[in-house]
Amino acid sequence: MRPLLIDLYQLTMAQSYFELGMRERAVFELFVRTLPRSRGFLVAAGLAQALEYLEGLQFGPADIEFLASLGLFSPEFLKCLGTFRFSGSVHAMPEGTPFFGQEPILRVTAPILEAQLVESRILNIVHFQTVIASKAARCSLAAGERQLVDFGLRRAHEADAGFFAARAAYVGGFHATATVEAGQRFGIPLSGTLAHSFIEAHQSEGEAFRNFATTYPGAATLLIDTYDTERGAERVAAVARELKKISGPRRIRAVRIDSGDLAGECRAVRRILDFQDCQEIQIVVSGGLDEYAIEDLVKNAVPVDAFGVGTALDVAADAPVLDMAYKLQEYAGEARRKRSPGKATWPGVKQVFRERGSRRQIVRDAVALADEAVPGEALLAEVMREGRTVAPAIPLAQIRAYCLEEVQALPALLHDLQQSTGAVPVRISDALRALAAQLDAEVR
Repeated sequence: MRPLLIDLYQLTMAQSYFELGMRERAVFELFVRTLPRSRGFLVAAGLAQALEYLEGLQFGPADIEFLASLGLFSPEFLKCLGTFRFSGSVHAMPEGTPFFGQEPILRVTAPILEAQLVESRILNIVHFQTVIASKAARCSLAAGERQLVDFGLRRAHEADAGFFAARAAYVGGFHATATVEAGQRFGIPLSGTLAHSFIEAHQSEGEAFRNFATTYPGAATLLIDTYDTERGAERVAAVARELKKISGPRRIRAVRIDSGDLAGECRAVRRILDFQDCQEIQIVVSGGLDEYAIEDLVKNAVPVDAFGVGTALDVAADAPVLDMAYKLQEYAGEARRKRSPGKATWPGVKQVFRERGSRRQIVRDAVALADEAVPGEALLAEVMREGRTVAPAIPLAQIRAYCLEEVQALPALLHDLQQSTGAVPVRISDALRALAAQLDAEVR
């Protein structure tokens, strides 16, 4: 569980709370202040891992020994950490829910020492998967009915990033991943082809295609741009005709193009395959793709059946960071409000209410106090009580299906990748504004 994967100040604050006897209940909310310019919406993700972290968090003897060696913590506090277990509750939006700026997507309620101690890791988990799921949802909008495969492990920022990016991409609408451990752990369909090195290791391209197709246990996808893409397509067609006589159709599922003028190459390859009576062989493209490149290929009716997306997905190259925060909203039953310039928070325990049209399309949201009577469905629901999850884990395929449905329910304007914000208005309730003004007046 890696309990020391937190910021030092979480521990120093926790010790102060301990020494001061501050044991009252605190409420922290996680939210994004404003959306990046290139995002009209975000997709909440990472909740399952956040709950897993909270449920399993404990400090082992080696952790306590290291903390003692720092000379910063009292024996009494370290003894407290040795018996630490998270005992609070969590309310959250379901994974896969589209959301907007200023909307809390997760709420932690616990004794302040506990709620404070988990801040950094909760932010770390939810922020990363939300970044990737949001990027993936945009790629899914651009691709339409075409398949999307996550190819990003090798460019991700280390192993865990690539692993959890595969999960978040699947939540956001991808169909498969090349990351094998993600298939094992999460049940995500796996998809892969071969590298240029396999082609280069053979005396001829045709020999490489033949050998891979006959040794691959299923229908193979062959990479055809190692030397000359069009000639590669012709050689694939020749091997396909040869293999049809021996083992029947579908030994070759697709060809992949990873470089060059993708639109021009795809059209030429499609003509070659069709002329050679290989209409069943699909075309997969990869190589520096993002949602904008995908959209351009689709809008121009380029004959592509699937997209492999790597670097731009796993590092979310155009919006790699969100202005996400985890802030205290209530302590000891009293609302709290940060007033820092540009970083002021709305106080109190809040809920997000979503109004829909007759066909369940998303019309508007309201951020309000949790006990207000506001039109719409409440998006934050209890998912953890007294440190234990309240319901069985939702299958990832079900989360993905929910996300796709909810993204489709967004206004059509937000399906335009160039649209920034404002298509779904987010209202701050009058009662919430009044509470903020009251707290400001008390300070003055």
